Amino acid sequence: QLQAYGGGLVQAGGSLRLSCAASGRIDSNVFTGWFRQAPGKEREFVALISWSGGSTRYSDSVKGRFTISRDNAKNTVLLQMNNLKAEDTAVYYCAARYGSMLSSPNVYDYWGQGTLVTVSS
Repeated sequence: QLQAYGGGLVQAGGSLRLSCAASGRIDSNVFTGWFRQAPGKEREFVALISWSGGSTRYSDSVKGRFTISRDNAKNTVLLQMNNLKAEDTAVYYCAARYGSMLSSPNVYDYWGQGTLVTVSS
């Protein structure tokens, strides 16, 4: 089970940190990530991380501004979002899958509830 939190309202240029807490045992071949969905748009990949080795991947739209990390001891995945832009406004979801790091949301089996991020310009 995944639980996401940390969203809110922030001005453009500001920062937020999202957290995704996972309950239960996390296997080493788990890949977790953050996705987002803006009104009227499809859900899109934001950032991914491997639970074992910490490999990461970012979408071009957030590269250099967002950082994904994990805290193995707390079973938590974090998304530090800096220099936020109005176009980052969306509901953010954390998700997990076994096997490999893929960016399509369609292949993720486990999802947390969304947390809303609103960036005012």
